Amino acid sequence: MRKALILTAAVSLVAVQAEAHARLLTATPRAGSTVAAPAALRLRFSEAIVVGASRVALAGPGGAPVATGRVALGSKDKRLVVVPITARLAPGVYRVTWKMHTPDDHNTDGAFAFTVKR
Repeated sequence: MRKALILTAAVSLVAVQAEAHARLLTATPRAGSTVAAPAALRLRFSEAIVVGASRVALAGPGGAPVATGRVALGSKDKRLVVVPITARLAPGVYRVTWKMHTPDDHNTDGAFAFTVKR
């Protein structure tokens, strides 16, 4: 009985790990930070990202969309997403929202805010 219980727990743990989704590990600018206007957003995830099926949006003070370039991967790291900011950012609070797609066909999403200082 005890061996069966241990085996069931081990199989359950493997199943949970196999179904894990990419997590946002770091972001530049950092969530909650106050910074000079950045030229790009850099988001690093725990897994590789499929660029064509992934989206990043930036909204400015009042929620208006902010112009950004195309989502791209870092030159050597398929977990790093880089999004150029093509608009001039005025001081205020900005919200980044993202939806990422991974090679194992999982989607993950989230959001955070940062402030551009005066």
